[in-house]
Amino acid sequence: MAFNGTWKIDRNENYDKFMEQLGVNVVKRKLGEHDNLKLTFEQNGDKFHIKESSTFRTKEIDFTLGVQFDYSTADGTDLVGTWVLEGDTLKGTFNRKDNNKLLITTRSLVGGELVQSYSYEGVEAKRIFKKQ
Repeated sequence: MAFNGTWKIDRNENYDKFMEQLGVNVVKRKLGEHDNLKLTFEQNGDKFHIKESSTFRTKEIDFTLGVQFDYSTADGTDLVGTWVLEGDTLKGTFNRKDNNKLLITTRSLVGGELVQSYSYEGVEAKRIFKKQ
């Protein structure tokens, strides 16, 4: 339940390069770096409800740990995968529907911040959030 609450984006590390590797065009990459993303987590046991609010869209996601589900990124990339809890870290393993390539995402609390890390085709990035 440590993730519960609202988290606002504070900074990015290598996020532009990560989005480029995903195939996101330059205009969407520039917008994505300044999306004012807020994540609101509600965890109840192994069930999660997450609201993603940004300058460009609001999306609500419900998932159960270990149960596969479909998800679309802000740029329209369709994924299928699962989230699991490994210790205190949420780990998402997703495959792109268009090319079946693997995208790994982790969410962990580090020094009072929510660190969301990405790995895709050898490129890694982070988005760091502060609790509201």
